[in-house]
Amino acid sequence: MTVKLKGRSLLTLKDYSKKEILFLIDSAIELKEHKAHGTLTKKLQDKNIALLFEKSSTRTRCAFVTAAVNEGAHTEFLGKNDIQFGNKESVEDTARVLGRMFDGIEFRGFKQETVDLLAEYSGVPVWNGLTDLYHPTQILADFMTVKEELGFLEDVKIAFVGDGRNNVANSLMIGAAKLGMDFRIISPKLLYPRQNLVDECKAYAKESGARIKITDSIPDGVKDCDVIYTDIWASMGEEDKIPERISMLKPYKITQEMLKKTGNDDIIFLHCLPSFHNLKTEMAQKFPDICEVEDEVFESNSSKVFDQAENRLWTIEAVMVATLT
Repeated sequence: MTVKLKGRSLLTLKDYSKKEILFLIDSAIELKEHKAHGTLTKKLQDKNIALLFEKSSTRTRCAFVTAAVNEGAHTEFLGKNDIQFGNKESVEDTARVLGRMFDGIEFRGFKQETVDLLAEYSGVPVWNGLTDLYHPTQILADFMTVKEELGFLEDVKIAFVGDGRNNVANSLMIGAAKLGMDFRIISPKLLYPRQNLVDECKAYAKESGARIKITDSIPDGVKDCDVIYTDIWASMGEEDKIPERISMLKPYKITQEMLKKTGNDDIIFLHCLPSFHNLKTEMAQKFPDICEVEDEVFESNSSKVFDQAENRLWTIEAVMVATLT
């Protein structure tokens, strides 16, 4: 399947069709195989990539840098202290300057408006490495991992358990709706996703045959699932809300008991990371009840979280190659 994406930005999966999303996933799988066999070609030779980070990152930064190097490109990291992000210089002016110097721009930060403006004014492909609303490159890696494990994506039953209105849950719902999956969000009613986004995704689902369920019932939500997915309960910048989130989400912690409720002995567990599963971080030691998944699940055979983390590299590489060549 050949799809032409040259010159396109990736700001949200809303802007990509089912065919285009599947093309990126299949391309990532091919790139991973080429690397394993030593047959990668440097498709981005002499390309220059700007990496703009308002929010710190392990996987996103390393994936973009390694993907670029794999393909022969050079990256320039610009953190929050290196660039003004609308403080001293407008986002529009920054975009126009960077667009004259770089072939592509990655942005990881807070406002979706920022990455949208970068794409509008830079004149080069812009890739959303995470905003408060969406995390499209993460979801491509998630779906790649599921396809590697199950061999298919259509009709896969996947449940996101936890904060149902965070950026990962939002993007999973969009992607699942586009690809014809059976998607559930299981969370307290106060943390349900925005209704306008649910309505958008239900419109995509009508076209693809997907099913979408939003529920606060764990037994109802996880029944017959192929995949259980969670994320930490308080995103970067929400540290002041941790006690409140623990109170709301403690019943939704992923446990072996919850996995058994799926009725699926081959259940897959996914997590976008980082995770507080083993209380080995300062944050987890300060708030011992913050663990969104028990260690027994995280370290079990069901857990594919490190395959998923590696696949950030291959899906990001696929996006850059597809949109720059």
